[in-house]
Amino acid sequence: MVSKTDDIPASVPDCNPVDLQRDGAQQGTGTSKGCLKESCGCAGHSAETAMVNGDGAHTEEGELKQDGNSEADGGEDPNEQEVIVIQDTGFTVKIQAPGTEPFDLQVSPQEMVQEIHQVLMDREDTCHRTCFSLQLDGNVLDNFAELKSIEGLQEGSLLKVVEEPYTVREARIHVRHIRDLLKSLDPSDAYNGVDCNSLSFLSIFTDGDLGDSGKRKKKGTELEQIDCTPPEHILPGSKERPLVPLQPQNKDWKPMQCLKVLTMSGWNPPPGNRKMHGDLMYLYIVTVEERHVSITASTRGFYLNQSTTYTFNPKPANPSFLSHSLVELLSQISPAFKKNFTSLQKKRVQRHPFERIATPFQVYSWTAPQVDHAMDCVRAEDAYTSRLGYEEHIPGQTRDWNEELQTTRELPRKNLPERLLRERAIFKVHSDFAAAATRGAMAVIDGNVMAINPGEETRMQMFIWNNIFFSLGFDVRDHYRELGGDAAAHAAPTNDLNGVRAYGAVDVEGLYTLGTVVVDYRGYRVTAQSIIPGILEREQEQSVIYGSIDFGKTVVSHGKYLELLDKTSRPLKVQQHKVLNEKEESVELCSSVECKGIIGNDGRHYILDLLRTFPPDLNFLPVDGEELSAESQRQGFPRQHRHRLACLRQELIEAFVEHRYLLFMKMAALQLMQQKASKDSSKTDVPAITETSATDSDVDSTQTAAAQASTDSTDPTDNSTSVAPQMAPESEESSSKPTTNGPVDPTGTQNGECKSPLEDPKSREVVLNACKAVGSISNTSFDIRFNPDIFSPGVRFPEDTLEDVQKQKQLLKDAAAFLVICQIPSLVKDCLDHSTLPMDGATLTEALHQRGINVRYLGTVLEFVDKTPAKDQLEHFYRIGIVELITRCAKHIFRTYLQGVELSALSAAVSHFLNCFLSSFPDAVAHLPPDELVSRRKSRKRRNRVPGGGDNTAWASLTPSELWKNIATEAQSYYHFKMQCENVDQVVEKYGLQKTTLLREISVKTGIQILLKEYNFDSRHKPAFTEEDILNIFPVVKHVNPKASDAFHFFQSGQAKVQQGFLKEGCELINEALNLFNNVYGAMHVEICACLRLLARLNYIMGDHPEALSNQQKAVLMSERVLGIEHPNTIQEYMHLALYCFANGQLSTALKLLYRARYLMLLVCGEDHPEMALIDSNIGLVLHGVMEYDLSLRFLENALTINTKYHGARSLKVALSHHLVARVYESKAEFRSALQHEKEGYTIYKNQMGEAHEKTKESSDYLKYLTQQAVALQRTMNEIYKNGSNASIMPLKFTAPSMASILEQLNIINGIIFIPLSQKDLENLKAEVQRRQQLQELGKSEEPAEGSPLELEDKIPVD
Repeated sequence: MVSKTDDIPASVPDCNPVDLQRDGAQQGTGTSKGCLKESCGCAGHSAETAMVNGDGAHTEEGELKQDGNSEADGGEDPNEQEVIVIQDTGFTVKIQAPGTEPFDLQVSPQEMVQEIHQVLMDREDTCHRTCFSLQLDGNVLDNFAELKSIEGLQEGSLLKVVEEPYTVREARIHVRHIRDLLKSLDPSDAYNGVDCNSLSFLSIFTDGDLGDSGKRKKKGTELEQIDCTPPEHILPGSKERPLVPLQPQNKDWKPMQCLKVLTMSGWNPPPGNRKMHGDLMYLYIVTVEERHVSITASTRGFYLNQSTTYTFNPKPANPSFLSHSLVELLSQISPAFKKNFTSLQKKRVQRHPFERIATPFQVYSWTAPQVDHAMDCVRAEDAYTSRLGYEEHIPGQTRDWNEELQTTRELPRKNLPERLLRERAIFKVHSDFAAAATRGAMAVIDGNVMAINPGEETRMQMFIWNNIFFSLGFDVRDHYRELGGDAAAHAAPTNDLNGVRAYGAVDVEGLYTLGTVVVDYRGYRVTAQSIIPGILEREQEQSVIYGSIDFGKTVVSHGKYLELLDKTSRPLKVQQHKVLNEKEESVELCSSVECKGIIGNDGRHYILDLLRTFPPDLNFLPVDGEELSAESQRQGFPRQHRHRLACLRQELIEAFVEHRYLLFMKMAALQLMQQKASKDSSKTDVPAITETSATDSDVDSTQTAAAQASTDSTDPTDNSTSVAPQMAPESEESSSKPTTNGPVDPTGTQNGECKSPLEDPKSREVVLNACKAVGSISNTSFDIRFNPDIFSPGVRFPEDTLEDVQKQKQLLKDAAAFLVICQIPSLVKDCLDHSTLPMDGATLTEALHQRGINVRYLGTVLEFVDKTPAKDQLEHFYRIGIVELITRCAKHIFRTYLQGVELSALSAAVSHFLNCFLSSFPDAVAHLPPDELVSRRKSRKRRNRVPGGGDNTAWASLTPSELWKNIATEAQSYYHFKMQCENVDQVVEKYGLQKTTLLREISVKTGIQILLKEYNFDSRHKPAFTEEDILNIFPVVKHVNPKASDAFHFFQSGQAKVQQGFLKEGCELINEALNLFNNVYGAMHVEICACLRLLARLNYIMGDHPEALSNQQKAVLMSERVLGIEHPNTIQEYMHLALYCFANGQLSTALKLLYRARYLMLLVCGEDHPEMALIDSNIGLVLHGVMEYDLSLRFLENALTINTKYHGARSLKVALSHHLVARVYESKAEFRSALQHEKEGYTIYKNQMGEAHEKTKESSDYLKYLTQQAVALQRTMNEIYKNGSNASIMPLKFTAPSMASILEQLNIINGIIFIPLSQKDLENLKAEVQRRQQLQELGKSEEPAEGSPLELEDKIPVD
């Protein structure tokens, strides 16, 4: 079972995952590695997974300490062993707070005392206390001590909560905390995108928490009338796409008002004489009853004083109501406060923890309702006190980001506990850094930061804020002149970020990269970097000791850097190479020339400017005198691009190397077999024969390996496998592991150890030929690497390496051709067979990137789809591609458009742009800001304006036709895609797009937030948007996502186990992965979401429906919070949850969830999408189950249409669709229509599977049954006609379908087949399922499957 998360502290942004494993985490999860059991009194444990709770010790996956005390780890081992034993013994302590009954709290030895503080600040009855200490037998506990280190703390100890005197800091923290409690149900922080809050709407559709409501509702029979009719806009064929239902109103959010005003008083700070009386600060409060009071925060607590707005009288009022907590004080003076605060806290505690925990990175919403702006002292204070970092948490003011980022990297990582601690620290610092960098970048563009070179013109300015260095994405000092000017300067930061990501993933000890975040905000690109110690004091020329600062004219190298970079060269496939410097000397490098090495004052080796970590993309880099492959040329490559920094993606390099590896194995094997064939004819020796067989199996296993490796292209796989041991016949294990594309002695001369083929010169020649053919850099082993400097302008290579350079050029051409010839067609093929199903721009981009295709190839991909014979089945893909292409072109134009807009005209400018982009109103006119605000004296042209302070009104002259002309030009010049369109309506008409989808895509890409209301895009009389509709503009942030490596490996092996059919072991591994993910990422993260979804599916397959429901509910909440409420992933999570709800007998909830999924799907990509067929089949089946036949048919027939379109009329999916429709007609007693549909299905089964197949037989039996029913009905009708009213009629019984049969069909369409362990079992099971189905349909239904929800009478009399 996964730990329930009932008491996660909401107020703590860095909520410690330990709280997540409170109750129930102590259940052991034995794994299948056969380790000896630990002696911890818990039978479910193996040595491997002892650590379930918190971040304590954990043995290295299974191999370190198989028995209790082997000294594998040297000295620290015995002590670690103890930890493991304590690990599982969580214990209970009693807590006694003033004025409340003592209560029990479950804690674990790894927790810090501070975490108990957090729990108390979150509990309903103690949440109003912040300034207290915990005492055990009169001794104050140290906040940062681990519980296990406290003497005398044991099961049942009593901890007393003791109120402590306030300080100014504590008083501020208290007021802040009270404000957070008062605001805890208010969504405005989520709408405004602050403090890592984000929206979630699941609870509206499930009426609160599913777990409890499920148990409550089970009492009556579920079939009391449910209203199943969806709103009009959700029905198939509806053309409306309303926006308002995207954020349904939550009744809890109309918060009960506790206070009218809570703010700092104007009398702050206290004068000296009052300070000496213990006054810390003054508050001004207006209660709901309109009582105005002035309050003193003193060291002893809070009391009323006698000040008014205009007279200062700090003496205590009478009575002063002195209380240690502000809540206690207010409860005494305002009855409304007391009542409302209590009910507010009740509601707050009832919410699912996942609705309130902070996310690791900020998620912004592109729509928001009109929210009243309330007075908020804390926000006001934050805005005007220079709250640089988060000083209130950190002593010593601003944070030294570089030191934090690098120190966390240096943490030890020898065993699992160390790695967990390290990864958790890295992740935490990264998410804090990303948040700080984003705030800084916004401050820079909004003009709140002074430049460090204020004299220069705006675009050349650089900034330092909060120990982060900011630069703008313009070509300063003609640095990028040769490479494409501003376009190159704009592309460089993202390339650099990809480089930082790649080097960070390789994680070589001793090599450091800078924290890097790229922020696009208000049309500007800002790069935020941590600062190398000492770099600001010296000139760049002095500090660079490796690489080049002028793109290769002068180059230096350094032994230590070569040694460090050499360790990265294999995983990143970078070739060590020599270049010439200005003195014609050859210099050894192991990276591109732009990559600079600087040793900081802290003695660390930093590398920066990693924009050319990956080799150039020749398809977009025309080079004089170089010919690309014929296939590339046929498709119109090379093409001119905006800049010369276009490089191949890491995923492409991986795939290319993988592809070459297969080729290499095939060639070598083939030649060896030919040799052996000739040998065998001369002397028939036994070994020779085994040799061939070994190579045979070898090639197979390599292929499988390659296939495995390519499924996970995200992990940089090493690729230098030496062939020597693989061809060895006698080494048994070598044929089982040639596939680990792992690091082997790079020279590949392992001839020493392995006595066979390479000794023999012929085999050596074979390998040599194969190496040459695939372009390996070594002659004795497969090893492909790229030289990133090839084709860099200004880089020259020594004479003696020219042959090598030629080879490298060829390799680059091959890689560029590989992208066009293999990767694009494979993407399209995956879309045709529906293994890749993009639903919106983001998922499309992800699908391209997974295969290493850059988005600049989008036009090429669309052309390829257009030429595909089966292009009708790719219509959804084509449409999503067109939307992506149009909105990206619009984004490029919008970027420059915004740069010329002054702040006061921002909303007018954005609304004008959106009108030109989306509104059918032909002459959109911009509203210039009203005159009284525009200064008449334009003469004061200052040179150093803030970056975002353009004051021209050129933006106002944009017209719709001009914008669309620009979009078409941009599509041609950037994506090489021809679009004939003069306005939005033509485009919508031609490509079948929806304006809401275009609006969503452009808003998400540019960070616009618009008012949630219905827009009339198609009115020809007035524009769709006014400036009041633009609520905000957010930054779009790119950063590195540090990974939890161990957890990820557990997750992957769990997935693999599940695919092999070992569900239990898989489930345990995935549970373990979940624990480790929680440990590294905290409670909220995309990967945890995937983990929970898989767990829920496993729970469901293994028959634990309530557990499946609980896990899937968490997955939905998390997906909404971390990815967004209408992200395609969220839509799918909603569908899974609906299935589990149905299985749990919560029919109305299941329907609501499916309707929500369908609504989101319509908004995101429209009705015409293969996934829509699945949603509609689900809805149709559930409606069939609740006997809403007509409604059910509308959905099922729509699903049939879509399936037929995208899977072809002869597909099995279509056959199943026909069958589902036939069943509904049968329930309606319209046997003729039923027969018609079932016949269609039968024909498909017969043609696809043959007469003898189960499915065909099943279908033919059903046909017979329908015919009988039809005949019986006819007979009865005839009887009536003949004898009139006194006919003796056999009563025909039409009955609702049983829930079990509906559930069975739901499982089938959702791809859940209950997997037993072997093929044979599988056949038996299928036969059993089908027998049951037939019996049911023939009306003899035996006992239905046990535990199936709610049976109806379904015994149909058969004549």
